[in-house]
Order: sequence, then C-alpha cells, then structure tokens
Amino acid sequence: MRTTILFLLALLLLTPTSTAQRQTKPNILLIVADDLGYADIGANGCQDVPTPNIDSLAKDGVRFTNGYVSGPYCSPTRAGLLTGRYQQRFGHEFNPGPAEQANTEFGLSLNETPLPQRLKGLGYATGMVGKWHLGYEPQFHPMKRGFDEFFGFLGGAHSYLDNGQTNNQILRGTEAVKEVGYLTDMFGDEAVAFIERQKSKPWFLYLPFNADHTPMHAKPSYLEKFAHLKDPLRQKFAAMHAAMDDQIGRVLETLRKNKLEENTLIFFISDNGGPTAANASRNTPLRGFKAQTWEGGIRVPFLAQWKGKLPAGKVYEQPVIQLDIVPTALAAAGAESKAVWKFDGVDLLPYLNGKQKGAPHAALYWRFGQQIALRMGDWKLVKAPGANATQGEFRAKASTEGAHLYNLAADISEQNNLADKESAKFKELATTWDKWNAELVEPKWVPERAARNRRR
Repeated sequence: MRTTILFLLALLLLTPTSTAQRQTKPNILLIVADDLGYADIGANGCQDVPTPNIDSLAKDGVRFTNGYVSGPYCSPTRAGLLTGRYQQRFGHEFNPGPAEQANTEFGLSLNETPLPQRLKGLGYATGMVGKWHLGYEPQFHPMKRGFDEFFGFLGGAHSYLDNGQTNNQILRGTEAVKEVGYLTDMFGDEAVAFIERQKSKPWFLYLPFNADHTPMHAKPSYLEKFAHLKDPLRQKFAAMHAAMDDQIGRVLETLRKNKLEENTLIFFISDNGGPTAANASRNTPLRGFKAQTWEGGIRVPFLAQWKGKLPAGKVYEQPVIQLDIVPTALAAAGAESKAVWKFDGVDLLPYLNGKQKGAPHAALYWRFGQQIALRMGDWKLVKAPGANATQGEFRAKASTEGAHLYNLAADISEQNNLADKESAKFKELATTWDKWNAELVEPKWVPERAARNRRR
C-alpha cells in the first residue's frame, strides 16, 4: 500500500513538469515540395489547381511574398536548408549527377551539424519521410545525420509507381521496402504514422515530397479531376500536385485529431522554382526557371504556421530565405543560437511577432557556377542565362562582370536592366557580392555527366 501511494505521488510530481516541457518545446514540421512554381499554390494566385491544405497554412499563418532558397535546384537547397548556412561555404554548390556517376564525396558535409542532430540534443524524436538527395554513401545516410527514423529514397528523381533502381530504392531505414504504392500516398501514410507514434513527446518531422518533380506519374482518379485542362502536361502536374496537397491535408488533420496543431511550428517551401518545360509548373510573374538565378529559379512559395504564436493571415514582404528555418526552429525549441554555429539564417519569430522591426537580412546571396545573384533591399544584381551566364556551365569562375541590375519593386519580372543607368548602385552591390564570394570555398564536385559532355 505504501509503495502504491509513493508511486502515485511520484506521478503527480512528474506530470506538471512533463506537461510544461511539452508546452515549451513545440513540434516542428518541415514540408518541402519539389520543383513547385511560385504561382502554383492558391495563396500565390493559382486558379486551375486547388491547393486548400497548403493554402490553409497561409490563412492560419504567414505567407512570405519574398521567400527565397539559396540554390536554384535540388541538393544545394537541401544542404542549406538543414544547416542554416550558405551551402557554398562548405562546397555543396551543385547536384551530383546520376547516382552511378556521383563523386564519392557527394553528401552533406560531415563537418556541418544538421537540424535533426541539434534537435535530438534538445530531446526531440526526429523523423524523415521523402527525398534525401544529400549523399549515397553510408556515412551520409539520414540516420547517420541525426534522424531516428527514415522512410524515402537517397537520390534525386524517383518513380512514383515502383521501387526504382538498386542504387535509389525506397528504404525504411537501410532496408528496401517490398510493397510499393503511389509514392506520394506512401509518404503521407508514413508521415501520419510517425506523428501517431511520437505524439507524446516533442518531435521533428522533415517531409520532403518528390512531387511535383518528373517523372510525371499521376493516379487515374486525379487525372479525371483535371480532364478539363487542355495541356496534357499541366493536367499531369495538376493531378500530382493535388495528390500532394491531399496528403498534406492528412498530416494536418492528424495534428488536429491529436490536439497538436497549436503546439506545432509548420514550414512549407519549394526547393526551387518550377522547371516549366519539364513539368508545366508556373513561376508567374517571375522571370526564369529552375537552375537559374533569375527570380523564377530562386523565389518560391514560403509559408509558416504556429497557431497562437504567429499571426494568422499575415503577409510578410521582407526578403527571407530557407536558411532562416534552422535558427527559427531552434529558437522555438528553446535553444539559444551560438556565434560558433555561424548561421547565415536568422530567427524570424521576433520579426513576425512585431518585436523586431526592419529587414531580417541586409542582403541575400547566390553563386551557382557562372551564375550569381544578390538581393539588397529592392535591388538585385544577377548573371543568369540571357544575362551573360550560361546554364549548366559549372566549372567557370563566377564574377560580377557583365551582371545586370534590376529594381524588383518596380520590375518584378526583371525586364529593365539598370546597370548602366545606376552605376553607383551597381558598384555597391558588386562590391558586396565580391566580399561574400571571397569567403566561399571551391565546389567539392560538379555533375560529371555535364562535365564530360563539355569535354567532348
């Protein structure tokens, strides 16, 4: 009897502490779409493909009209996303090319500490469901980089209908899965299951879908919903995109069902702008596409929701970047960023809550082979295809020589080059970019297929 009483007293003493800890450590959900255009969600003006679940994050949270990613395509953006640092600082400037040709060094630098590893140290359960694209070798596996659980594939593109090639199979942990359905649905299933398993403790779920990346595999039932679309490629895009939105809806409903929504900080971004020719995505009214440093390659749908902590329906117009997600998530989790971590991102919470005025960043930077960009206030310096840079030229040294200058407030579509007319402003931005560039290292690899093609 005495033992039972002591046990019950211990439970009463422990419960308030445990509850307080849960309340001070929010869950963190990071959703990434693949190859989604700036104009491909309803909150950004899309009208032909309903995205009610994604749009709900804007309705109940914050929509960033000037939300950027630090790379114009897949792997570099993800390296910056999980570290909070410009990926060019540690040589992760490019994709690796096909898995069978990838440099063995390809992977998220072992000298960098990714977000899940930092959150594990704060008591979080960490899970990843989806596309990795940050290393094929065992030392780069997600479960070696801070994730307790992993379900997904290690490479870039993947079939939505089968388990793919031996070197890029769908894995649970390190084992290939045997039964395969429509991949977007499978990711939804796994995300929901992770939340259900971990709902009694703080968790971090990284959910990078491979939709709407090629191959264009759509379920017949979704194709029927968009039979009215005349462009067959856009019809497939719409079907794939709607399927992803539905799975995001399942994840959000799981949060609501378990009364976790108000204690979950949610981010939604695309990894880069849309590659319109490949998947019929749209970047309107921006110029350019994926793999370019025009706005259409680097400005993306960018949303955040944390009910009760972030204002609902807020439109935030200052430039932000996916590098901000790491320090923001850590601040929400109660960690104080240290100077030694050398984040390029900043904690956005005080800016969104009105406690901090002004712009989070003095400038944002890009280097992608020969292509460059710098955003400073309303001004943008850029070299991209059509502006003295060649797409796919990975070995050329980057410089500001011949760059264009645009005022994005007056010219969001980057049509009126002001480099000659605003020479003082051009020099100011060029000097700023050069200073940043001097801090970077050389790329650790280039896509080998592209390199070989240029040597032929």
